[in-house]
Amino acid sequence: MNEENKTMITVIQLLGFQTPQNITFLIFFLFLLLYCLTICGNLLIITLVSYSKTFHSPMYFFLSQLAVADILLATDILPNMLHAFLVENITFISISNCITQLYFFAVSETSECLLLTLMSYDRYLAICKPLHYTMLMNHRFCWKAVITSWTLSFLAVLTYTLNISKLQLCGPNIIDHFFCDLDPILQLSCSNTTRVQLLVTLSTVIFGFIPFFVIIISYVYIIVTIFEIPSITGRQKVFSTCSSHLTVVSILYSTLIFVYLIPSRGKSLNIKKFLSLMYTVVTPMLNPIIYSLRNKDLKNVVKRIINNLLMLHFHNH
Repeated sequence: MNEENKTMITVIQLLGFQTPQNITFLIFFLFLLLYCLTICGNLLIITLVSYSKTFHSPMYFFLSQLAVADILLATDILPNMLHAFLVENITFISISNCITQLYFFAVSETSECLLLTLMSYDRYLAICKPLHYTMLMNHRFCWKAVITSWTLSFLAVLTYTLNISKLQLCGPNIIDHFFCDLDPILQLSCSNTTRVQLLVTLSTVIFGFIPFFVIIISYVYIIVTIFEIPSITGRQKVFSTCSSHLTVVSILYSTLIFVYLIPSRGKSLNIKKFLSLMYTVVTPMLNPIIYSLRNKDLKNVVKRIINNLLMLHFHNH
């Protein structure tokens, strides 16, 4: 009887951040601000790319898709976190909701890896094969590549989340994290998780490692080509078109590698939670900022919008 009770988990308790009562509201408003900045920044990028002729290039098209992935990721994680701060840091979540959260988290991370790879391929063609660029990186190819990336992300993650949903989960029903990540869910399982772990490893290799190596190889070629440019200003000008992409790739992959690939024995749970915050909350907010600060076209359009809004405001008063 006791054994049967152990397998009947229907609700999982997420412990979250366990913040002191007196600063809970402050942290709540900080995360609410982060969420608002993330949504507004990424929506701004999507809107600019959709409506402004200046941004009808492949690089901006991929950037708008990256913004969609960032909105999906932030919306999957942050509303639950905000709710947890309001109900004294403890969240009860059903197994099905927990697996759904894991699904959309994994989809957005997988699609981000694939989109960043497409962006590095775009930069590689623009810098190393400029004569073939318009022929290879045409409108049709961009749409096909993006649809393929999203479809593969949804299907690949579905293969192992369906297998996770079939696992029997035993007690205790407590996860010391702020969202339903893969490892904590598997630790609750009293079924054999070998199949799930095999599918996850396969998915990580195909959609994590291979894209990462493609990005590295693209940048090796890009750097070699940049060094062949005789003038220093020419080099700087060409490299500036890659700097934002390189920054985003570095932040995302460095935190993912540290959280998932470095053995967790030497890491405290708090460090793991903090690093998880980096790619679930901070990166989606930073991406539009990094691209806007490093990009003259985007900066000019944003300045123009702000100036128009200010003029409208003063005109009305």
